[in-house]
Amino acid sequence: MANASIRPAAVAGQFYPRDPLVLNAQLSELLSTAVALEAVPPPKAIIVPHAGYIYSGPVAATAYAALAGLRDVVRRVVLLGPTHRMAVDGFALPATQAFSTPLGTVPLSRSDWLALQGRADVCVDDRPHADEHCLEVQLPFLQTVLGGFELVPLLVGRASAEDVAGVLEALWDGPETLIVISSDLSHYLGYEQARHCDRLTIDQILALQGGLDHHQACGATPVNGLLRIAARFGLEPHLLDLRNSGDTAGDRGRVVGYASIAFCETDAHVAAARH
Repeated sequence: MANASIRPAAVAGQFYPRDPLVLNAQLSELLSTAVALEAVPPPKAIIVPHAGYIYSGPVAATAYAALAGLRDVVRRVVLLGPTHRMAVDGFALPATQAFSTPLGTVPLSRSDWLALQGRADVCVDDRPHADEHCLEVQLPFLQTVLGGFELVPLLVGRASAEDVAGVLEALWDGPETLIVISSDLSHYLGYEQARHCDRLTIDQILALQGGLDHHQACGATPVNGLLRIAARFGLEPHLLDLRNSGDTAGDRGRVVGYASIAFCETDAHVAAARH
């Protein structure tokens, strides 16, 4: 009998391997061959794609490889992504107390789970999470590159960028907390058109300019919220990888765009925080 307090893996065997040995081997290969566009200090936040690993895994791996120095630091991961299968007003927090993958079980942060319910825009509902892939596909990467950690998983529906920024600010904390935003870029454009559109989107993100729409990124709402709080807290964005499914494992007729972006504290911000 399934444990009702644990969300089982919904897309294992579809988006990534179900067999833990095969999954470990694929993750090891993706992480060991990841080559980022630039070297960055340990990030406070990352934006990563959420397609099947054969499509977006190489791009996501560039961000997760950048977390190697945080293995013994990060103890809580705040994970936000868009709802793909069920409309939600505000934010959906699962009722379950753990997420399962073929690599094991990740517990939710109970204190944050309780505190978030004090917000009028947060609902506790397992239904939006049941078949949703955008958070789940991040977990095997996180389980591989980090030590033990607790999870704060939120699906973002109809919400404003300021709503997201407010949630992130409440959960921000110190270096023991990592922020992960799950989002792909453009969907089903031709290869060259996608490259052009996605480059404009990335330039907007790197300039910390919000106002992204859902044609630019399916996770536009959580990304816009992160951009607000990144500007507020003096984080600097770094593009680690930008490709699309036509570059990785798909045809070039209709592609989906993927990027990995790291948000790092600047030396000036770190120095200011010490005074």
